Amino acid sequence: MPNKQYKIENDNTLNVVSEPAVAYHTKVTTNSWNPNVPFCGTQEEWWEHFHRIEEGEFTPLEEANREFELWKKEYLASRLK
Repeated sequence: MPNKQYKIENDNTLNVVSEPAVAYHTKVTTNSWNPNVPFCGTQEEWWEHFHRIEEGEFTPLEEANREFELWKKEYLASRLK
């Protein structure tokens, strides 16, 4: 990948990097998640990350499919009006 210039937010200087993730990584704090920066961590950090996700809301697949089909039916009906 050729080197490109990236302007970093709240900074007037231009950084020349070969990967966009490098520009983002220089300004990312440890508590924020950025999809442009690869997550490298230990196995324990990954498991902690997965457990935090699992603590969130959970919808069983059957219920999600039923809700989607209901939404789709209502949406298509409203488009025909």
